[in-house]
Amino acid sequence: MKPTAQHTAPQDTTAHDTAAVDTSHLYHAPLYTDSFPTLTAVDSVATPLNQGALIQPIEGDAATARGHSLIHDTGAMGLLLAALFFLVVSYRMGYKYLENLAHNMFSVRRRESLFEDYTVKETQILSALIGLTCTLEGLLGFQAIEFFNPGLQASLHQSMSLHVVIFVAIAVAFYLIQMMFYHLLGYIFSDRDSTRVWLDGFKASQALLGLLLLPVVCVSLAHPEFVKMTLILAAILYFCARFIFICKGFRIFYSNLLSLVYFILYLCSVEIVPLMVISGVTVSICNYLQS
Repeated sequence: MKPTAQHTAPQDTTAHDTAAVDTSHLYHAPLYTDSFPTLTAVDSVATPLNQGALIQPIEGDAATARGHSLIHDTGAMGLLLAALFFLVVSYRMGYKYLENLAHNMFSVRRRESLFEDYTVKETQILSALIGLTCTLEGLLGFQAIEFFNPGLQASLHQSMSLHVVIFVAIAVAFYLIQMMFYHLLGYIFSDRDSTRVWLDGFKASQALLGLLLLPVVCVSLAHPEFVKMTLILAAILYFCARFIFICKGFRIFYSNLLSLVYFILYLCSVEIVPLMVISGVTVSICNYLQS
């Protein structure tokens, strides 16, 4: 009996050692799982709480701007597309005017016989370019009023199309008033040919302004969160066009020191004051429509 007990004791020891080895092998299994922390991160994203956080809508100024963008207004976009369509239709017939655009902007010489009179086709494309400029200025005016006067946003958003049409009409009226003033000044202080060359520079600068403002307005419509940057860029382009025209007028009309005094008076009365008046009138119209 004693030897038998001694024989069974080594078997129990061997079994115990085998169990110990198996337990130590299983003990390393959690370490293998912990070596892949990314699995835990992925699993945590799949929880209902995190999924709800991922699908939450964008809040803040960017979401508000996108919700009230002019690009979603049928009337405003229809007006812009109509201006672009008129320009495309007129381009084929009056492309020669675009070729002479730089000449009209910078040249102060009297026109030669080749450029003496505009043809009907050139008048059509000039009208299309000026119409595009006024349309883009109306859209930018709407965005400027909305950005700098947050109190008017509720009124503006209720009838975007109406306000855009009003702003475009104001831009057209401002252009026509300027043309009237320039005709009157040319009639008083200069001769007919110099006045015509001066007015050609104004028309050409305004026509080119519309082409330059087009990509700026497209960016502001597609990304309303960048409206501040686009308004600043549009203002820079506008004043650059005015500066080119003013420089051409100075080259045409400057003759002595006394003419310089007249030129300064012209800047104050025709270039600065009307712009301030038209800005005030636009804000007043918006306040009236809100009341």
